[in-house]
Amino acid sequence: MRLTLAVAARAVGFGLPLAVLTAWLLARGRFPGRTLLNAAVHLPLVVPPVVTGWLLLVIFGVEGPAGRLLLAWFGVRLAFTTAGAALACAVMTFPIMVRTVRLAIEAIDPRLDQAARTLGAGRLDRLLTVTLPLGAPGIVVAGVVGYATCLGEFGAVITFAANIPGETQTLPLAIYSALQAPGGEAAAARLAAVSVVLALAGLLLAEWAGRWLRARVGR
Repeated sequence: MRLTLAVAARAVGFGLPLAVLTAWLLARGRFPGRTLLNAAVHLPLVVPPVVTGWLLLVIFGVEGPAGRLLLAWFGVRLAFTTAGAALACAVMTFPIMVRTVRLAIEAIDPRLDQAARTLGAGRLDRLLTVTLPLGAPGIVVAGVVGYATCLGEFGAVITFAANIPGETQTLPLAIYSALQAPGGEAAAARLAAVSVVLALAGLLLAEWAGRWLRARVGR
Protein backbone atom coordinates (compact mmCIF):
# COMPACT_ATOMS: atom_id res chain seq x y z
CA MET A 1 0.00 0.00 0.00
CA ARG A 2 2.89 2.38 0.76
CA LEU A 3 4.28 1.71 -2.71
CA THR A 4 0.88 2.41 -4.27
CA LEU A 5 0.54 5.73 -2.43
CA ALA A 6 4.07 6.74 -3.42
CA VAL A 7 3.54 5.82 -7.08
CA ALA A 8 0.28 7.78 -7.18
CA ALA A 9 1.95 10.82 -5.60
CA ARG A 10 4.76 10.78 -8.16
CA ALA A 11 2.28 10.35 -11.01
CA VAL A 12 0.13 13.31 -9.94
CA GLY A 13 3.15 15.46 -9.09
CA PHE A 14 4.52 14.92 -12.57
CA GLY A 15 1.26 14.95 -14.51
CA LEU A 16 -0.83 17.69 -12.88
CA PRO A 17 1.31 20.70 -13.95
CA LEU A 18 1.35 19.40 -17.52
CA ALA A 19 -2.40 18.77 -17.31
CA VAL A 20 -3.03 22.36 -16.17
CA LEU A 21 -0.94 23.77 -19.03
CA THR A 22 -2.62 21.49 -21.58
CA ALA A 23 -6.09 22.31 -20.29
CA TRP A 24 -5.33 26.02 -20.51
CA LEU A 25 -4.14 25.67 -24.10
CA LEU A 26 -7.25 23.70 -25.07
CA ALA A 27 -9.62 26.06 -23.25
CA ARG A 28 -8.13 29.40 -24.23
CA GLY A 29 -5.86 28.71 -27.20
CA ARG A 30 -6.78 28.90 -30.86
CA PHE A 31 -4.10 27.27 -32.99
CA PRO A 32 -3.77 24.74 -35.84
CA GLY A 33 -3.88 21.18 -34.57
CA ARG A 34 -5.94 21.99 -31.48
CA THR A 35 -8.50 19.30 -32.31
CA LEU A 36 -5.75 16.76 -32.92
CA LEU A 37 -4.10 17.63 -29.59
CA ASN A 38 -7.42 17.23 -27.81
CA ALA A 39 -7.92 13.81 -29.38
CA ALA A 40 -4.36 12.71 -28.51
CA VAL A 41 -4.78 13.83 -24.90
CA HIS A 42 -7.93 11.74 -24.46
CA LEU A 43 -6.59 8.69 -26.32
CA PRO A 44 -5.69 6.75 -23.14
CA LEU A 45 -9.36 6.86 -22.13
CA VAL A 46 -10.58 5.02 -25.22
CA VAL A 47 -7.85 2.49 -25.98
CA PRO A 48 -7.30 -0.58 -23.79
CA PRO A 49 -4.88 0.16 -20.92
CA VAL A 50 -2.73 -2.74 -22.08
CA VAL A 51 -2.22 -0.95 -25.39
CA THR A 52 -1.11 2.19 -23.55
CA GLY A 53 1.33 0.11 -21.50
CA TRP A 54 2.67 -1.57 -24.61
CA LEU A 55 3.20 1.78 -26.34
CA LEU A 56 5.09 3.02 -23.28
CA LEU A 57 7.22 -0.10 -23.44
CA VAL A 58 7.93 0.48 -27.13
CA ILE A 59 8.88 4.12 -26.54
CA PHE A 60 10.52 4.05 -23.10
CA GLY A 61 11.85 0.49 -23.00
CA VAL A 62 15.62 0.04 -23.02
CA GLU A 63 15.45 -0.58 -26.77
CA GLY A 64 12.92 2.17 -27.44
CA PRO A 65 13.93 5.55 -28.88
CA ALA A 66 13.30 7.55 -25.69
CA GLY A 67 14.33 4.77 -23.32
CA ARG A 68 17.66 4.25 -25.08
CA LEU A 69 18.50 7.96 -24.83
CA LEU A 70 17.50 8.17 -21.16
CA LEU A 71 19.69 5.18 -20.34
CA ALA A 72 22.68 6.37 -22.36
CA TRP A 73 22.61 10.03 -21.31
CA PHE A 74 21.29 9.93 -17.75
CA GLY A 75 21.50 6.28 -16.70
CA VAL A 76 17.71 6.24 -16.18
CA ARG A 77 15.68 3.11 -16.88
CA LEU A 78 11.91 3.38 -16.67
CA ALA A 79 10.65 -0.02 -17.80
CA PHE A 80 10.03 -2.46 -14.92
CA THR A 81 10.81 0.14 -12.25
CA THR A 82 8.86 2.17 -9.70
CA ALA A 83 9.40 5.26 -11.85
CA GLY A 84 7.92 3.35 -14.77
CA ALA A 85 4.85 2.46 -12.72
CA ALA A 86 4.44 6.16 -11.88
CA LEU A 87 4.79 7.09 -15.56
CA ALA A 88 2.14 4.54 -16.56
CA CYS A 89 -0.26 5.90 -13.92
CA ALA A 90 0.46 9.47 -14.99
CA VAL A 91 -0.34 8.72 -18.62
CA MET A 92 -3.58 6.92 -17.73
CA THR A 93 -4.83 9.68 -15.42
CA PHE A 94 -3.62 12.58 -17.57
CA PRO A 95 -6.82 12.91 -19.67
CA ILE A 96 -8.99 12.84 -16.54
CA MET A 97 -7.00 15.67 -14.97
CA VAL A 98 -6.96 17.67 -18.21
CA ARG A 99 -10.71 17.33 -18.63
CA THR A 100 -11.41 18.40 -15.04
CA VAL A 101 -9.15 21.46 -15.22
CA ARG A 102 -10.43 22.42 -18.65
CA LEU A 103 -14.03 22.45 -17.45
CA ALA A 104 -12.99 24.67 -14.54
CA ILE A 105 -11.19 27.11 -16.83
CA GLU A 106 -14.05 27.22 -19.34
CA ALA A 107 -16.44 28.06 -16.49
CA ILE A 108 -14.49 31.25 -15.74
CA ASP A 109 -16.14 34.39 -17.15
CA PRO A 110 -13.96 35.30 -20.17
CA ARG A 111 -14.69 38.98 -19.53
CA LEU A 112 -12.38 38.83 -16.51
CA ASP A 113 -9.54 37.75 -18.76
CA GLN A 114 -10.43 40.46 -21.27
CA ALA A 115 -10.50 43.09 -18.53
CA ALA A 116 -7.04 42.06 -17.36
CA ARG A 117 -5.84 42.22 -20.95
CA THR A 118 -7.11 45.78 -21.39
CA LEU A 119 -5.17 46.73 -18.25
CA GLY A 120 -1.97 45.54 -19.88
CA ALA A 121 -1.63 42.04 -18.46
CA GLY A 122 0.17 39.63 -20.75
CA ARG A 123 -0.92 36.05 -21.44
CA LEU A 124 1.31 34.55 -18.75
CA ASP A 125 0.33 37.24 -16.26
CA ARG A 126 -3.37 36.57 -16.89
CA LEU A 127 -2.79 32.85 -16.44
CA LEU A 128 -1.08 33.33 -13.07
CA THR A 129 -3.29 36.08 -11.64
CA VAL A 130 -6.74 35.33 -13.10
CA THR A 131 -7.10 31.85 -14.56
CA LEU A 132 -5.23 29.76 -12.01
CA PRO A 133 -6.70 31.38 -8.87
CA LEU A 134 -10.25 31.13 -10.21
CA GLY A 135 -9.63 27.64 -11.54
CA ALA A 136 -8.08 26.43 -8.30
CA PRO A 137 -11.12 24.33 -7.28
CA GLY A 138 -10.95 22.38 -10.52
CA ILE A 139 -7.18 21.98 -10.28
CA VAL A 140 -7.37 20.59 -6.75
CA VAL A 141 -10.22 18.26 -7.68
CA ALA A 142 -8.24 17.10 -10.71
CA GLY A 143 -5.26 16.26 -8.50
CA VAL A 144 -7.32 14.38 -5.93
CA VAL A 145 -9.34 12.44 -8.50
CA GLY A 146 -6.17 11.70 -10.45
CA TYR A 147 -4.52 10.41 -7.29
CA ALA A 148 -7.50 8.20 -6.48
CA THR A 149 -7.55 6.88 -10.05
CA CYS A 150 -3.86 5.96 -9.82
CA LEU A 151 -4.66 3.73 -6.85
CA GLY A 152 -6.68 1.45 -9.12
CA GLU A 153 -4.60 1.47 -12.30
CA PHE A 154 -3.75 -2.05 -13.47
CA GLY A 155 -3.40 -2.71 -17.20
CA ALA A 156 -0.80 -0.13 -18.18
CA VAL A 157 1.25 -0.69 -15.03
CA ILE A 158 1.53 -4.46 -15.35
CA THR A 159 2.38 -4.18 -19.06
CA PHE A 160 5.03 -1.48 -18.75
CA ALA A 161 6.37 -1.99 -15.22
CA ALA A 162 5.51 -5.68 -14.63
CA ASN A 163 4.45 -7.13 -11.28
CA ILE A 164 7.61 -7.04 -9.16
CA PRO A 165 7.02 -7.24 -5.37
CA GLY A 166 8.52 -4.26 -3.59
CA GLU A 167 9.33 -2.51 -6.87
CA THR A 168 6.24 -2.20 -9.06
CA GLN A 169 3.58 -4.31 -7.33
CA THR A 170 0.90 -1.77 -6.54
CA LEU A 171 -2.35 -2.57 -4.76
CA PRO A 172 -4.29 -3.78 -7.85
CA LEU A 173 -1.38 -5.98 -8.87
CA ALA A 174 -1.16 -7.41 -5.36
CA ILE A 175 -4.86 -8.30 -5.53
CA TYR A 176 -4.26 -10.01 -8.87
CA SER A 177 -1.31 -11.97 -7.45
CA ALA A 178 -3.34 -13.03 -4.42
CA LEU A 179 -6.12 -14.34 -6.65
CA GLN A 180 -3.61 -16.40 -8.62
CA ALA A 181 -2.24 -18.11 -5.50
CA PRO A 182 -4.04 -21.10 -3.93
CA GLY A 183 -6.06 -19.97 -0.92
CA GLY A 184 -5.38 -16.31 -1.67
CA GLU A 185 -9.02 -15.24 -1.67
CA ALA A 186 -8.89 -13.94 1.91
CA ALA A 187 -5.82 -11.81 1.21
CA ALA A 188 -7.40 -10.54 -2.01
CA ALA A 189 -10.57 -9.61 -0.10
CA ARG A 190 -8.58 -7.62 2.48
CA LEU A 191 -6.64 -5.79 -0.23
CA ALA A 192 -9.85 -5.11 -2.15
CA ALA A 193 -11.42 -3.64 0.98
CA VAL A 194 -8.44 -1.35 1.43
CA SER A 195 -8.70 -0.33 -2.23
CA VAL A 196 -12.40 0.53 -1.89
CA VAL A 197 -11.78 2.57 1.27
CA LEU A 198 -8.94 4.54 -0.36
CA ALA A 199 -10.99 5.22 -3.50
CA LEU A 200 -14.01 6.34 -1.48
CA ALA A 201 -11.85 8.60 0.67
CA GLY A 202 -10.35 10.15 -2.45
CA LEU A 203 -13.74 10.87 -4.00
CA LEU A 204 -15.10 12.38 -0.76
CA LEU A 205 -11.98 14.51 -0.40
CA ALA A 206 -12.33 15.76 -3.96
CA GLU A 207 -15.94 16.73 -3.34
CA TRP A 208 -15.12 18.52 -0.08
CA ALA A 209 -12.06 20.29 -1.48
CA GLY A 210 -14.00 21.49 -4.53
CA ARG A 211 -16.82 22.95 -2.43
CA TRP A 212 -14.44 24.59 0.05
CA LEU A 213 -12.33 26.22 -2.65
CA ARG A 214 -15.37 27.37 -4.64
CA ALA A 215 -16.62 29.07 -1.50
CA ARG A 216 -13.21 30.67 -0.93
CA VAL A 217 -12.96 32.15 -4.43
CA GLY A 218 -16.63 33.13 -4.51
CA ARG A 219 -17.74 30.80 -7.31
